[in-house]
Amino acid sequence: MASSGRSLVLHCADAVVLRPSEAPPPEAPAPGTVHVWFSTLEALGTRRDELEQLLDPVEQERAQRFRFDHDRERFVLGHGWLRELLGRYLERDAGLIRLARGPYGKPYLERKTLRFNFSDTKDAIAIAFATELEVGVDVETIARAVDHQAVSGHYFTDAETEAIAAAGEHAKRRFLEFWTRKEAVLKASGVGIMEDLRALRVDRPRNAVLIAHEVFQQMAAPEYHVRTYHIGEGHIVSLASPEAVAEVRVWGV
Repeated sequence: MASSGRSLVLHCADAVVLRPSEAPPPEAPAPGTVHVWFSTLEALGTRRDELEQLLDPVEQERAQRFRFDHDRERFVLGHGWLRELLGRYLERDAGLIRLARGPYGKPYLERKTLRFNFSDTKDAIAIAFATELEVGVDVETIARAVDHQAVSGHYFTDAETEAIAAAGEHAKRRFLEFWTRKEAVLKASGVGIMEDLRALRVDRPRNAVLIAHEVFQQMAAPEYHVRTYHIGEGHIVSLASPEAVAEVRVWGV
C-alpha cells in the first residue's frame, strides 16, 4: 500500500562552530538575513529586576504560576530579554509591546514585518529575528541529562539512529543536533509540538519526507532550510526558515 501524506523537503547544513559577537547590530535584520541572540541565564541574571519590569501583566501572572524557582527565573529572564530586544528593533517602549499568538501558541507582532522566535533550555536562551520571514529556533545544552541511546529509536529514523551511534564519543552532541533541527522546523511552521518526530528526517543535506500529521500538513511550508551551530563547548542552536537565508549573524551577552 502506498504511503499517504504531504511532501516536505528539509535542507540541513553541517553544524559549524560559532562565536557570538558582542557588538550590537545597527538595525533590524535586512531581508535575507537572520539575527540570533544567545545568552546564558547566568549572564542575564544580574539584570533580573530590570528585565522583570518589562513583562506585561499576563506574563507576570504566568511567572508566578511556576512551581520551581529556577523555572520562574528562566521565564522572567528570557521573556524580559525578548521584550528588550523587540523594543530595540521596533524603537518602542519594551513594556508596552503587545504580542499576539497563533492558533498553536506561537507569538507574533500584528501588522509588523519583524518576525521572531524564542527558545530556552535549562541554562540558556536563544532568540531569532528576521524581516518578513518566519523562523524557528531551538537551543539545547550539552549538559542536558538525556539517555540518547535509549530514546533515539522513539524520536529518530533508523538512519538517524545509526548516525548517532556512529558518532562515538560525540553521539550525544549528534543527538542534540538532530533534535534541535526537528524542533526548529516545527517552531518555524507554527505547530510547535508534534509527537511523531520520526516523520522529520534531518541527517542528510537534502531530506524528502512525507508528513501525515493533519495540522502540520496545513501549516508547514513546502521546504525548510536548517542551519546548526555549536556555540562554545556547551550549547547547540538550530535555525529553520522556509527560504534559504543569505546570512545569519549571532550576538551574545
